Amino acid sequence: MNKMNSSFKVLLAFVLMLGLNISVFSQNPLDNKTLMTIGNEDVTVADFMKTYTKNNTVEEMTKDGALDEYMDLFVNFKLKVMEAKALKIDTIPSFKKELEGYRKQLAKPYFIDESVNEALLKEAYNRKLKDLRASHILIMVDENATPEDTLKAYNKIMNIRKEILVGKDFGEAAVEYSDDPSAKDQEEIPNKQRFRKGNEGDLGYFTVFNMVYPFESAAYNTPVGEISMPIRTRFGYHLLNVASKSDALGVAQVAHIYVTLRPNPSDEDVAQKEEKINNIYAKIQEGMSFEDAVVKYSEDKGSAKNKGQLSKFTCNRVVPEFVDAAKSLKPGEISEPIRTMYGFHIVKLLSRQTPGTFDEEKDELKERLSKDDRTHKSEEVVIEKIKKNSGFKVNEKRKYQIITLIDSTVLDGKFIADSLVFKSKSLFKIANKKYSQADFVNFVAKNQKRQENMDKRVYLNNLFKDFVKQELLAYADSNLEKDYPEFADLMKEYHDGILLFNLTDEKVWNKAVKDTIGQQEFFEKHRSDYMWGERVEATVFRMRNPADYDKAMEIIANYDNDGDIAKALDEDSIKTVRIIPDIFEKGQNTFVDQVEWKTGVSELIKSDVENLAVVVKIKKVLPPQEKELKEARGMVTADYQTFLEKEWIKELRSKYPVQINDEVLNALKAQPISDTK
Repeated sequence: MNKMNSSFKVLLAFVLMLGLNISVFSQNPLDNKTLMTIGNEDVTVADFMKTYTKNNTVEEMTKDGALDEYMDLFVNFKLKVMEAKALKIDTIPSFKKELEGYRKQLAKPYFIDESVNEALLKEAYNRKLKDLRASHILIMVDENATPEDTLKAYNKIMNIRKEILVGKDFGEAAVEYSDDPSAKDQEEIPNKQRFRKGNEGDLGYFTVFNMVYPFESAAYNTPVGEISMPIRTRFGYHLLNVASKSDALGVAQVAHIYVTLRPNPSDEDVAQKEEKINNIYAKIQEGMSFEDAVVKYSEDKGSAKNKGQLSKFTCNRVVPEFVDAAKSLKPGEISEPIRTMYGFHIVKLLSRQTPGTFDEEKDELKERLSKDDRTHKSEEVVIEKIKKNSGFKVNEKRKYQIITLIDSTVLDGKFIADSLVFKSKSLFKIANKKYSQADFVNFVAKNQKRQENMDKRVYLNNLFKDFVKQELLAYADSNLEKDYPEFADLMKEYHDGILLFNLTDEKVWNKAVKDTIGQQEFFEKHRSDYMWGERVEATVFRMRNPADYDKAMEIIANYDNDGDIAKALDEDSIKTVRIIPDIFEKGQNTFVDQVEWKTGVSELIKSDVENLAVVVKIKKVLPPQEKELKEARGMVTADYQTFLEKEWIKELRSKYPVQINDEVLNALKAQPISDTK
């Protein structure tokens, strides 16, 4: 499945190469010439070059064979789409539903007022330049709560604020009052839940788009050290205490050496782990490289394989201590040991990219803005524009009549449209389409919900606004392709991308997984490509108590069977030896890699930063040998997919002949790169 998802992203990215940029290169005398014919479809130079220049830098395009290589990709893409259309995959209901889902997402930016959006963009940019660290107290109240419940929540949080202003610690108040469960310690529940220390309301660092918009705005507008007035979000009321506002971290990448702490550790546990991390740090100070220390000592085995390197992060993605460390370092510098809720770390800053200029950040901010709730600020402006452009007109008298006729059962969510007997008349008009009183009545019956303490007229007026907005947006949406040619182009790209994914899934990805017979035959023909390197059958003995080393070594040397060794250790009350048997490859275990690969018991390997000694007992050295299919399934499946892809392309090229106009191609190659852009 991961393979399929990854491949879809690659395919869709390639599909999105195929449009929108007709204006990115100047008029070329070859533009209208036919560069190639695929099946019965001619492809002009302009059709090809708008994708080639869009997706390659000048440097890439100057490389030998670059154009020919890209032409192969382009042809293969066009062949697959052509086949998908021939098979009428775009008529399948599931395809139409998926495409409609993408259309809804792609249409969103067209319902944002540009002037409002520009102001929001500038605001977002200014906020992106700063990271905030803040704590909050939440008193939950539903966004549609009654006025009484809303007032009750407001009064409660105001009383909490008064307590804090006269001296109560904000963190203590968060633990005592906040409805955010993360503020309090979560006690251990055996076999269900590990202990988790509460954050006392501390949200760590965040920046623009990390929080809901009202919360974000309040945080940026609250001075450091002051307690905000209550802020209303869809979750309820919040009090904010902003601890700091600092220059933005941006995007950072670090490597670390990690020594773990279990949840709710004892003082003794903390002291032992702190001593270990300090000893490791001393080794680095004495000249040991950070990377060697990672491999030898770090308890984060996942990152240790990559020299301690972690994924890139922004300020809200990691614990605050990592943000502070990254901000205090220059690339290549190493921090002193720091403690987080997870344990101890030594951090090395690898890279840090701070926000650029407004022009450099604008496109990304605009994309983020299109997916954010704050775009609703421009919705009213957009609605008013649609009303004006569509000649929207409502008959207020008839609106009043129908609202009066609908009875109070609507407040219980039990109104039945058929219960009304009346002569329906036109209620409002959008462009040339008229909407009747009956249309509104049916909308009310479909969308009604039980209401508490709300006047009937107020409720029905709100529903009328919702109905009008729905129809106005539907009208504008239905005209998007006509009003915005670039949107029509984008929809075509997604149309082809989904087609390509569905057919490639059927012909290559899913087939490679399900075709077990074909997979087996492929494996047998290429069995020699899937080999184990030299391995050893061995047991690693990890010992924690120096007093047990000699006796444990004696037992390990005198018994061949791991079970007998475990029994003998137990009889001698040696409880601190961990026995790890396995078949090991190079790189799988640090200690196995350190010893000579020959049968027998190794010398004692002692750690120089903690009480740990290791013995490796090698039972058998296994020569390189071919893997069985079950041992190489992942690699075989991937290779079989590549094979199926190549065979499929051969079939398509036979079905849809490809003819290249060599004269036009040579003329295109002869042009300087600057002339093609």
